[in-house]
Amino acid sequence: MPELVGRITHYFPHVNAGVIELERGELRVGDTVHIRGHTTDFYQRLEHMEVDHRPIELARPGQSVGIQVAQRVREHDQVFRVSK
Repeated sequence: MPELVGRITHYFPHVNAGVIELERGELRVGDTVHIRGHTTDFYQRLEHMEVDHRPIELARPGQSVGIQVAQRVREHDQVFRVSK
């Protein structure tokens, strides 16, 4: 069952990156996420995550995490963890 873990707070189009504000649950490199919003709806495997430009393997609630995204994302898009 997909679990809502956070929301997109920023998008950087020049590097195809988004920032997730984790509200609950954890994210690990290798997890599959579903990013969904008004005009956004896609799945992607997390290949890399960063906090303050440093790579991390595990993100916890309260952290703002940078990820590469396969498509454009928008502020307030919801992020669901689909699989570990």
